[in-house]
Amino acid sequence: SIVSNAISVGAILAAMLRMEWRITLLALSVLPLFILPTRRIGRRLRELTREQMRLNASMNALMTERLGVAGAMLAKLFSHPDQERAAFADRASRVRDIGVRLAVYMRGFFIALGLVAAVGTAVVYYVGGRLVLSGAISVGTLVAFAAYVAQLYTPLTQLTNARVDLAAAFVSFERVFEVLDLPHGIADRPGAPEMPRPRGRVEFDHVWFRYPRAEESSLASLADGLLAPEEGPAGYVLRDVSFTLEPGKTAALVGPSGAGKTSIALLVPRLYDVTEGAVRIDGIDVRDVRQDSLRRHVGVVPQDPHLFHDSIRANLLLARPDASERDLVEALRAAHIWDLVAGLPEGLDTVVGERGYRLSGGEKQRIAIARLLLKDPAIVILDEATSHLDSESELAIQMALREVLRGRTAIVIAHRLSTTLEADEILVVEEGRIVERGSHEVLLGQGGLYSELYHTQFARAAAQREG
Repeated sequence: SIVSNAISVGAILAAMLRMEWRITLLALSVLPLFILPTRRIGRRLRELTREQMRLNASMNALMTERLGVAGAMLAKLFSHPDQERAAFADRASRVRDIGVRLAVYMRGFFIALGLVAAVGTAVVYYVGGRLVLSGAISVGTLVAFAAYVAQLYTPLTQLTNARVDLAAAFVSFERVFEVLDLPHGIADRPGAPEMPRPRGRVEFDHVWFRYPRAEESSLASLADGLLAPEEGPAGYVLRDVSFTLEPGKTAALVGPSGAGKTSIALLVPRLYDVTEGAVRIDGIDVRDVRQDSLRRHVGVVPQDPHLFHDSIRANLLLARPDASERDLVEALRAAHIWDLVAGLPEGLDTVVGERGYRLSGGEKQRIAIARLLLKDPAIVILDEATSHLDSESELAIQMALREVLRGRTAIVIAHRLSTTLEADEILVVEEGRIVERGSHEVLLGQGGLYSELYHTQFARAAAQREG
């Protein structure tokens, strides 16, 4: 559009100059009046466009978080639907208002450009008419000029409008490049090789770790103004953690909430990088290999597994897209969930709903375990999968987990200490340090933190049974 309009302006001006240079200069005398509204309104439109995008992002975030299944249910359970409706109406009204203001500014801008073109045409007619009366030019020349002026102001108006459009478009580019220019927290080293299939030896070598500060890991424009700069360095979550887990062995991480158990587990698949020290698999620093190849060999079953709003088949194929029907069935059998899936009307093609809400907690866990079995990783990380389940579901998942752990190196985050009984080693974590380690019997005999946690948990369970 800019190129074609520029060519049109150049060709029309050349023709006008050949016919009558005085009237041509007169027609161009209004050119500054085209630029003036562009500079004034363009700056304001840029600000309004930026505000509109911010408000749209805020409203979309509200809709995603509050109007989904979980958010809507939470609002109903706490009897706050009116407040949520009011919050949505408030943001929607702000989006509407900014849209109206933008429309008014754009309409005013076009009116101003139309007025300038009309004034320029009128001046050409007035001066050209006087020149015709004086005999300086012919009537035909004036008529030709009038036609040329109309053709000249149209591309000039479009060129002026293009500048405004570009000013608004640059706001979009600013937001896009703001994200693209944010440094990657976790990046592959240049020329990093593939991670070969590991035997499964995991080593933490004097690991210190702290999470990145908020302004280092996110952008204020994406946080709806809720991202406040943090003062001072973030505190260490892990402090001088060292241990070695041999292939095929299971280590249970035990400790109070916030001790750093999950942080230890997240460093193995390199979801975060250590601040000091190193995490090694088969002697290879996880930072020295490609992330995708590393994560192919590490499987994770979180406490609250996420299932996509898709069929059971599609959720399983996420782990291995080339898996056959037989592979899917065998994985579901090993996870003790095939009988349930086979009894569903659509079988493997049953849609599980958003985050798997059509399945119970235990069923989601077993689907997640089947997905992990399809992946067939050498190293498994289990964030206690039975902490919020009934006894029947817990028993089924415990049986499925035995299949997962067979022949694999495993790190188990244990909230129920009953799951630590079968671990080869128990690591007791407190305030980011490993304060105790050993077998269940050894740690009970030491009378330390593990013994205190164990007796407290079982005393509470006994009290609940008596109640």
